[in-house]
Amino acid sequence: MSRQQITIDTMIAADIARVWDAFTTPADITHWNFASDDWCCPNAQVDLRVGGSYKARMEAKDGSVGFDFEGVYKELEHCKALTVAMGDGRKARTTFETVGTGTKVSTVFDAETENPIELQRDGWQAILNNFKRHVEAE
Repeated sequence: MSRQQITIDTMIAADIARVWDAFTTPADITHWNFASDDWCCPNAQVDLRVGGSYKARMEAKDGSVGFDFEGVYKELEHCKALTVAMGDGRKARTTFETVGTGTKVSTVFDAETENPIELQRDGWQAILNNFKRHVEAE
C-alpha cells in the first residue's frame, strides 16, 4: 500500500552551504527543530552518512510530553538532497536548490495515518519556518 505524500517548502535568504550546515549540524538543529514556541529540541544527534542515524528530542518546554524523532539516512548528496527513513517505514526527502541569491528547501514526506493530513503538513511546515528564521537570523 502506498502512502500519501505531503510537500512543504520555503525560500531562505542564505547560501546553500550555510543552509545545508544548519540543517545537518546538531548544535543548529536544537535551535529550530520544533513546531511552536512552547516546544523545544534539547538535543540532536547526527551521523551524516548513508546508513548513519538521525535523532532529535522534541518536547514541551513544561516537560509534560515529548518524543524522539529518529531515522536512518538512506540518501546523502552534499548540499543537494538527503533522505531519512523513519522507524515505521516512512521516508522524508529534503532537497536544497540555489535560487537567485537564496536557497529553496523542499521536503516531501510520507504521511502517517494517526493524524489528519492538514495537521501533519502544518506541523512540518512550522518546523521548516523555524528553520528559515534560525538561518536568516544569523
